[in-house]
Amino acid sequence: MRKKVTLKQLAKELNLSISTVSKSLKNDPEISDKTINRVHELANFYNYKPNALAVSLKSNKTKTIGIILPEILNHFFAKALFGIEKEASKSGYKIVTCITNESYQKEVEYVEMLNYSSVDGFIVALSQETQVLNKFDHYQVLKRDNVPVVMFDRVSDEIDCDKVIVDDKVASKNAIQYLIDTGCKKIAVITTISDLSVAKLRLEGAREVVNENDQVSLIELAVKDTIIELSVDDANNVEKEIEEFLKNNDIDAVLGLDETAAAITINMSHKLGYKIPKDISVIGFTDGLLSKHSYPKLTTVSQHAEELGAKAAQILLNQLDHFVENYKTKTEVVKTSLIQRDSTN
Repeated sequence: MRKKVTLKQLAKELNLSISTVSKSLKNDPEISDKTINRVHELANFYNYKPNALAVSLKSNKTKTIGIILPEILNHFFAKALFGIEKEASKSGYKIVTCITNESYQKEVEYVEMLNYSSVDGFIVALSQETQVLNKFDHYQVLKRDNVPVVMFDRVSDEIDCDKVIVDDKVASKNAIQYLIDTGCKKIAVITTISDLSVAKLRLEGAREVVNENDQVSLIELAVKDTIIELSVDDANNVEKEIEEFLKNNDIDAVLGLDETAAAITINMSHKLGYKIPKDISVIGFTDGLLSKHSYPKLTTVSQHAEELGAKAAQILLNQLDHFVENYKTKTEVVKTSLIQRDSTN
């Protein structure tokens, strides 16, 4: 294996000072074109790359952002990551992405690892287990070390940092109101993510709208999320629970607080012989692949995941590039929109 060439070695071979070689590589106008060309030719010959550690020590920046996500198979988080990376890349930052698979312990370990690696800042969506345990000491350490953190989608009020969220409560209210306006009277709310902050907000919004409409009733079913166990048997139980619920309750609409709940509702309705939307109207959250490829196609609340991720990155990059004394954290809200498809009247 060819040994990496250093700036010092380039300077020695060219009989130039290290400072001149460094400036030449940056095309500094102080250096003549002839010298700049000589330096670039030799650097290209040796495939010279600046030492990232040396650059970071000099600038006190690694130009790297740590991203912590609860899962990546979820269309929402994949799109959010796309938005984050695009914004980071525009500003010359690289990202390091860690997936917790909804585990609190993994989240703690990844925060420690990335902080030890000296990333410049963090963008985080909390794992389900972290929200259930309500333990956030690993983020207090970042606060102590003055490492900026931006949380998105799954956030906690107990952590003093910038946050980017969607209007989950308002989105749910709009979805339920849409079902009411299209003639639905007995509306069920089904979720597989009942422990998450976003689901609680969505349920709260649904209850508020129904309480304002005397002629409408709300039936709730919270199916425990199976992500942590990743068991096929548990996934089958979710389908069975939703099937039994649909069979045993007289309903004319379902709001799935997550895409999985809505998609399974459509499948189980077909199995039971119900016609959608004639017998049951269905609305879900997250405009992912399940929504677009279900039959009929699912009416859904779009959370604009790419925009959400981009906004989180913009806020963090602004902190990193423009230091402000006594910085006051803020929460930004990205508006959702209801995409009407064939699963509703």
